[in-house]
Amino acid sequence: MLVKEAASGDLAYHLVMTLSRVGAAYVVAMLAGSVIGVLLGMHRRVDSFFNPWLVLFLNLPALVVIVLAYIWFGLTEAAAISAVAINKIPNVVVTMREGARALDPRYAEMAKVYRLSLLDRIRHILMPQLQPYFAAASRSGIALIWKIVLVVELLGRSNGVGFQIYLHFQIFDVAAILAYSLAFVAIMLLIELLLVQPFERHATRWRRRPA
Repeated sequence: MLVKEAASGDLAYHLVMTLSRVGAAYVVAMLAGSVIGVLLGMHRRVDSFFNPWLVLFLNLPALVVIVLAYIWFGLTEAAAISAVAINKIPNVVVTMREGARALDPRYAEMAKVYRLSLLDRIRHILMPQLQPYFAAASRSGIALIWKIVLVVELLGRSNGVGFQIYLHFQIFDVAAILAYSLAFVAIMLLIELLLVQPFERHATRWRRRPA
């Protein structure tokens, strides 16, 4: 079945559609979550105000978010990607907030002494300290997002791996379900090995002491 789907081109098409949604939701979630998390970590009053909302979204079931997104915005691509991103953003916020709280204040004082610009502070002081936290959020983000994407496709899209699994489930085609599932898992493992793990090693390289 896997060979048949690959030969027809259906497997590649649906994999690309799913991966494009994973990529788009990942970028939105990491950017929005990182900015919000750093702001909360650096401003206690803002964090105290928004913390109850953060807890709410952390515990809100993904299925509820997906259904509400489709009801409010329709069965559109934007609604699908937004639903996935919203489910991931709170986790990124929590991780990056802890990173912002752990920032060394001595570097901020040094930046004031040398009158570094905002861009230089972000590039040379903020980002290096937050890299390990960003790597941790990135690793967990990929694992969570691709699972939610399949549910989003099952409920409201007409293509993608999730849609194909639902389609073949209706006719109890176990071989096709396994074919699409295994193919997508293999792709995600490649992403983990070739992209996520090298980035994590690069982000935490300062922890490794030379022999």
